[in-house]
Amino acid sequence: MTATPRIRPARRAAQVAAATVVVVVIVVVIGFLADNVAASRAEHRLAAAVEQSAGVRFEPEVTIGGFPFLTDTSGPFPSILVSARGVRVGGCGDRGECTVTMDARLGDAATGSIWEVDADTEIAAGSVDAETRIDSVNLGRLMGITDLYINTPGPEDKAGAGGPGDGLVERTDGIMLSGTVPFPGSPERQGQYPPSAVEYTAAKAKVSVSAKVFVGDDGRVHIEATKLYDGPEMHYSDDVPAEFYAHVLDRFSAVLPVLPMAWNVAADKALSRGSDLIVAGNTKSRIVKPRDFHGR
Repeated sequence: MTATPRIRPARRAAQVAAATVVVVVIVVVIGFLADNVAASRAEHRLAAAVEQSAGVRFEPEVTIGGFPFLTDTSGPFPSILVSARGVRVGGCGDRGECTVTMDARLGDAATGSIWEVDADTEIAAGSVDAETRIDSVNLGRLMGITDLYINTPGPEDKAGAGGPGDGLVERTDGIMLSGTVPFPGSPERQGQYPPSAVEYTAAKAKVSVSAKVFVGDDGRVHIEATKLYDGPEMHYSDDVPAEFYAHVLDRFSAVLPVLPMAWNVAADKALSRGSDLIVAGNTKSRIVKPRDFHGR
C-alpha cells in the first residue's frame, strides 16, 4: 500500500519536529558543558590565588556556586567554597608533623571579573563561615596519644554513628576518644616504642572515654574527658585501677594550641563530626583577599 498525499506532510512534520528537538538538546548540552568548563577555569584561577597565601602548601579545592555561570562572571555568587588541606600547625614537638584542613564558605560573594582575580583581589562577601578540621591522627599527635581515634556516637535511640540518611553526626559532648595511655610511673616511650606498640611492656591501658569540647575565652579548643566510656558503641575497656582513674582522664584532656582559621575568623564553637574534630566560626559582611586566607 502506498502512502497517500495526506499522510506524507504529517510524516514530514514529525521528522522536522524530531530534528528540532535534537538540535535544541545539542545546543543545551553544548551550553551546559561550556558553562561548566568556564566555571572550572574560574575555580582554578581562584584556587591558584589562594595558594599564594602563607601556609597553604597545596592548591586548594574551590567550588563556585550558581548556574548558569557565564551569565554573570563578577558575582555576586551564592557561595564560594574553599578547602585547603595539609596546613601545618605547631604543638606536636617530636611526634611528627601536624596538619589541619582549613575550610571556608563565602556567601553572596562579589569578585569583580573572575578572569582577573589574583592574590590581592578584594572579594566582598555577605558572610564568611570558617571551619578547621583535625583528623584523629593529627589530634593524637597534638595530644601525645599515638593511636587516638575520635568517634561521634549517634543519638541514644539509634545504634551506630548515624546512617546515610542521617548525614554525619555532630556532638559537643559525649564524644568518644579511644587510645592507649601509660599508667603513672610508666615511660612515655620505651626506646622507639610508644604505649600503643606491642613491644611496649610497661603498665598501660587501651580505653575509650567520653569527652566534651569547647572554645575557651582564649580562643583555644579545650578537650575534657569526663568518664570512661561504657557503651553502647564498640569501645576499648582495659582495666584501670581506681587510683589511676583520674590520671587516665587527664591524659585524654588537653588545651590545643590556637588553630588557624580561614581569613582569621574567630573560632567560637568546637564539635566532633564523624572521626574529625571541628573548630568553627562565622562573621557577617566582610571584604577578604585570597592572599589572606591563612592569616597567621
